[in-house]
Amino acid sequence: MKLHELTPPPGSTHAKKRVGRGTGSGHGKTSGRGTKGQKARRRGEVNINFEGGQTRFAKRMPYRRGFRNALFKKRYTVIDLDVLELAEAGSEVTLESLAAARIVKPHYAGNGPFIGLKVLGSGELTKALTVRAVKFSASAKARIEALGGSVVELDETISDDAEQEA
Repeated sequence: MKLHELTPPPGSTHAKKRVGRGTGSGHGKTSGRGTKGQKARRRGEVNINFEGGQTRFAKRMPYRRGFRNALFKKRYTVIDLDVLELAEAGSEVTLESLAAARIVKPHYAGNGPFIGLKVLGSGELTKALTVRAVKFSASAKARIEALGGSVVELDETISDDAEQEA
C-alpha cells in the first residue's frame, strides 16, 4: 500500500451540501434556512449571551462578575478554642495531632488545598497548651497565652509530601 492509495472507509465522508443551486437540488430558494427571521439573513448570528430580550444571565448575577483566584487561594483548617479543649493539658496541638485524634478530617490536614491550621478565639479553653498553627486570631492568641500556654506560628508553605500527593 502506498500513500496515494489511501482512501477513507466507505460511508465516512459525505459530499458537501451545495445550497442555492435551484429548486431541483432540494436546497434552493431559502437554502435550508427557513423563511425570514434573523437566522435566515446573511450574518444571522445571535450573541451567545442573548436570551430573546430577557435580561441576560450575566447581568442578573452581578456578584458572579470579576476575577476569583480559586486556583491559588489559601485555605485553612479553621478551629475554635473549644476544639482545643479536647486535647490533654500541657500537650502540643498541631494539625497532624488533631487529624490523628480524628478531631479534624484527614484531608483538612495538609492533604489537598488546605495549607495549615487557623485558630479562632470563640469558645472556652481552660487548659495550658502549646498550639502550633499557621494563623491565630488576636483573641485566640491572647486567651491561650493568658492560661499559661504558648503559641507557635508556622510558615505558610505547603510541605513537600502534600505537594507530591496533590
